[in-house]
Amino acid sequence: MNGRAKRSALSALVCIAGASLLLAACGTSDKPSGAEASKGREHYLASCALCHGAEGEGKAKLGKTLKASSFVDSLNDEELVEFLKEGRPSWDPANERGIDMPPKGGNPALTDENLMEIVTYLRTL
Repeated sequence: MNGRAKRSALSALVCIAGASLLLAACGTSDKPSGAEASKGREHYLASCALCHGAEGEGKAKLGKTLKASSFVDSLNDEELVEFLKEGRPSWDPANERGIDMPPKGGNPALTDENLMEIVTYLRTL
């Protein structure tokens, strides 16, 4: 490799490294942006926050935390929407609180689209 080719290769390497650092500094992630989740947050606050807390922190003897929840993380978006549609009755062995989680958080007016917006919001927690 001659001197010019070495400088060109080094320059390309520096550009790639710089771009990688820039992307990391910008906070790229798989989480949706605030704008994508704002509608979901509104629906969440109206239908879920009473039991799960305004910030998904959970409420003692009511709803479990949704922040960094292994359960939420274990489901894909469509599976989580289906779970929200069905809820979890108190008699379900997986219900650790012993109180019903009503379908759609007790809000039958929520559409599938609304539930997906809630899921989008949950992914930001």
